[in-house]
Amino acid sequence: MQPSFWHDKWASQQIGFHLDEVNALLIANWPQLKLNPGAKVFVPLCGKSLDLCYLAEQGHEVIGCELNADAVEQFFSDNQLAVTKSFQGEHACYQTEQVTLYQGDFFTLPSDYLSDISGFYDRAALIAWPEAMRLSYVQQLAKLIPPSSLGVLVTLDYPQETLNGPPFAVSDDWIMAHMSEYFEVERLSCEDVLAVNPRFVKKQVPWLTESVYRLKRKG
Repeated sequence: MQPSFWHDKWASQQIGFHLDEVNALLIANWPQLKLNPGAKVFVPLCGKSLDLCYLAEQGHEVIGCELNADAVEQFFSDNQLAVTKSFQGEHACYQTEQVTLYQGDFFTLPSDYLSDISGFYDRAALIAWPEAMRLSYVQQLAKLIPPSSLGVLVTLDYPQETLNGPPFAVSDDWIMAHMSEYFEVERLSCEDVLAVNPRFVKKQVPWLTESVYRLKRKG
């Protein structure tokens, strides 16, 4: 997946991955982490997600990373938030009271930007990568996340040959094989969600499941 793929999606507003409400799975599962209200949390590949607002409303300082500048600017304008913009290295830094978004390449984000976070949330980042690139994402995430940090991960799984991603299918076996080196992994739920995803139904995908994981960075 080249950066141009995502820039084209935002330019044409083909952003079916964006939800117009806070993700229900975040609301249901985030409290289980029992993080302090003032804890800093990281959201990779955050887009303009309203989940950022939810996390801020829980009292967290939220740090996101997003490749596309339009997405970042739309987050602040859509939510009528005053923002200041500066530059830190090769990333643009957009800040409001409880939300800081770094606009630029996730793979070059310096780990010292996240040295004091204690939580993280991934709803649409891991499943945005084809399998050939997914492990590189996991390794970079593990590099950025301090030891003992707790996170919520949401994934989708389906027969990959029936539909071109993204979102890409990520199986429980893949999670256990490739993420358990860096994280303690606990699957909290796995639900059949085919009926509420018309794109998958239209493409005659036979089954679709959505899983939620609790992760803890080892070390």
